[in-house]
Formats: sequence, structure tokens, C-alpha cells
Amino acid sequence: MPLRRTEIITPFMVMDLLERAKLLEAQGREVIHLEIGEPDFDTPRCVKEAAIQALEANETHYTHSLGLMELREAISQQYLKEYNVYVPPDQILVTSGTSPGFLLILSVILEPGDEVIVPEPYYPCYPNFIQYLGAVPIFVRSEPEAGFLPDVARIKKRIGPRTKAIIINFPSNPTGQIIDKKTLEAIASLGLTIVSDEIYHGLVYGERCPSILEVTQDAFVLNGFSKRYAMTGWRLGYVIAPNTYMREIQKLQQNFLISANSISQRAAIAALRDAREDLIRMLSVYDERRTYMLKRLGELGFYLPIEPKGAFYVFCDLGHIHHDSVELVWKLLEDFGVAVTPGGEFGKSFRSYVRFSYANSLQNIEKGLNRIEAFLNTGQWKRNS
Repeated sequence: MPLRRTEIITPFMVMDLLERAKLLEAQGREVIHLEIGEPDFDTPRCVKEAAIQALEANETHYTHSLGLMELREAISQQYLKEYNVYVPPDQILVTSGTSPGFLLILSVILEPGDEVIVPEPYYPCYPNFIQYLGAVPIFVRSEPEAGFLPDVARIKKRIGPRTKAIIINFPSNPTGQIIDKKTLEAIASLGLTIVSDEIYHGLVYGERCPSILEVTQDAFVLNGFSKRYAMTGWRLGYVIAPNTYMREIQKLQQNFLISANSISQRAAIAALRDAREDLIRMLSVYDERRTYMLKRLGELGFYLPIEPKGAFYVFCDLGHIHHDSVELVWKLLEDFGVAVTPGGEFGKSFRSYVRFSYANSLQNIEKGLNRIEAFLNTGQWKRNS
């Protein structure tokens, strides 16, 4: 008997780790969180004030299924300003976070049995979305020595008659890598539908990360407010889609989700228009933490294939210590009170890796890395046992 769709879905281990950490904290333990991809900053004041004003104005009803026109116009203006790309507001669909948006995108481009290229390492939920819809993820390893950029020649060899799409995610979770326009052009030349997850755009350090829309308009973009604007709990994202798909994706939104939260949409308008100084401040703090973490991890002997230039992650290889980081991650949490994410979450070929998040205070990052150093000094990390 074939597996039911829900049986195919694998647990999201970072959430399992977080929930175990919360239980330990409820028991009185102190846990340093270097696992979760959530900004530790408060939502900017201007955003909260806009939400309060919307509540007081009783803007608590359904909005247009595509989202408030004022918000879609503001998103359009942002892409024009940052990428010199004009996106018509009618090609923008506001969603209750990027995850529902991702499900809507895949629902309009995939049929059961279709294939989707997923470069490794990848955000852990991608394969689950694909398999839930009856499609097949095709994993193609991206080499650390190449900066974890997609290997276009290798991808081309894996394209078959049922291959419909490719998913890219830059700045990357988990590597923090950014992509260059030349590589984007090579990916666009493959002739596949491109789904570009751009949720970490704006969180870059010293370099610019181009949008796929600078290379081709025939692509889907996922973006939102969770990471850049410290608005994870507001649950607001958006999809930019080719015009030919807009009616289909709108129908799915109308039937399954109706519309995104009205108050969050009003808050997001303020985020786009008024939160620039907050963004500059948060980015500066992230960069300080990034610099410190890279230095300390190097001193601890962890192998860093690249210097991350975006998001708020560092992806390290611990293969010189152990071939599978899952055991180490759980031991580190239980015995030393530090939560990090095992690399196998992001692809089986990266089981010896660990992802560290620096979305925490510098003080806590220092404390967490001191505990990891103490763990190393115990000799409990067996070498490739």
C-alpha cells in the first residue's frame, strides 16, 4: 500500500530542537539558541504603530485576495528601486507568510510525477512541499569549493522529460552565500520554471545579491517581511508571478486562504516606507555578530568553506570530528545547553555539517561558543566513529 501524503512528510528538525530546548528552559535550564532562523530584534516601532492605527480604524475585514493595492504598489516600488525591475502590482499576491506562497506556486506548476531540481544544500521544507503534491525532488549537490553555488552543468544532466522547475534560494539558508548575475543567467538558460526564494534579500554584508527578475521575468519570486523586518509572527509574505499564472494562483488563494491578514498588510506598508533606519541598524548588528562568529569558529578548528555574505547563518563542516552531526547536536543541547542545527537537514550529502545562526545577541553567541569549546575539550566528540 502506498504511503499517505502526510506520512511522506519528514519532521522539521530545527523545530524539534527548539521545542526540546523550550522544555529544558521550562525546567530551569539555560539554553543558548544558535539554531533558529528568527531575528531576535523587536519589530520596528513604525510597523507596530501602523498596526495599532489599523486596528483603531477597524480595518479588520477581508482584503482583496491579491492583497491591499497600496501594499502591492509599495512592493512594486521596492523592486524598482532595489533591482531596477518593474513588477506590475497585478502580478503580486500577498500571502500569509512565504510558506503558503510556496505551496501555491508549486500547486500551479506541478502535476503528480513531475520533477523539481533542488540544489543541495536546501531549505528543509522544499522536498516536503514537492512530495506532498505528488511530485519528485531531484537533488543536485552544490560543491563547497564552488561556494555552494548551483552547478549548472551538473543540473543540466539531471533534466528529464518530467522536469518542470528549479528552486533557488539566495542569500542562502543555510550557507549565507549570495549569487551572482552570471550564475542566474546560466540557470535561466536551462529553460526550466524558476522559483526564487528571496526571503533573505536585504540581509547582505558588503555585496549585492541580484534578484532573478533582473535576468528573466519568466520566474516566480518568494519574498516577505519575516527576516528583513523582524516580523516572523506577523505571518506576511508575497509571491511575484508571471502574468500567465496569476488567475490560477489567485483562485487557489481565494479558495484555500481567502486573503492575508489585514492588519499585517497595513503594518507591512509602514515597513517598506518608514523602517529604513531600523534596517540599517539591524544589519550593522548582524554584521558585527557575523564577524565575531566566523573568527571564533575558525579558532575552534571548524572548517568554513566560504565566508557568508548574507542572511544570518554560518555553515561549517565538522567531518574531521564526526561523519554525522545529528548525534553531536543533540548531545550539545542536552549536556551543554546550546542548540544548533545539523547539516543533514539541508541535504544528505551535508550530514557532517552544522548550521549556526547569529540571530542572537553577541553576549549569547559568545557564551554559546564558549560552551562548545568546553564540549570540545571534554573529548566527547569522537573522530569519525
